[in-house]
Amino acid sequence: MIFNERNIILKNGKQAILKTPCIEDAEMLLNSIKTSTGETEFLSRTIEDWESVTVESEENFIHNIRESQNTLFIACYVDGAIAGNCDITFKSGSKTSHRATVGIALQKKYWNIGIGSAMFKELMKAAEEHNGTEIVDLEMIEGNNRAKALYEKFGFKIISVKPKYFKLKNGAYQNLVYIQKYL
Repeated sequence: MIFNERNIILKNGKQAILKTPCIEDAEMLLNSIKTSTGETEFLSRTIEDWESVTVESEENFIHNIRESQNTLFIACYVDGAIAGNCDITFKSGSKTSHRATVGIALQKKYWNIGIGSAMFKELMKAAEEHNGTEIVDLEMIEGNNRAKALYEKFGFKIISVKPKYFKLKNGAYQNLVYIQKYL
């Protein structure tokens, strides 16, 4: 699915653009994702998980999401650079077609200026407009209070917690929090 470009004004007065990335943006998208994962322990993948990802594989990813009938992927561009991204995937199975899952990542230097809310607003709008979607799910790492506040702002509720779901390099564990919103 392709998201039609939308201009937004951020809390700091700058203009940003929300759109589905083009194949030419593959390296920039990959670098943005690597930056995001290197800045926080609250994403499910680490920067090391991205080391083997090539620009060519990211180009294939972008091609596939642009052609997908079930996934809407949005990147936020600020001053020509990708600040973060989000996606919603609509399930297609006969028992799960009423569900969708969402994810979001944002580079730290772009926190607290309205990008997360703007992207999440578009994901929720897509969910509401998608025929048959009744439930939107997401997973977050326990302790990510900024993300939790964003999700609660959009009406999500905690459903369950999976203890020790992630293990950090230092041996510490993180719990996975499963969150849902009924449309």
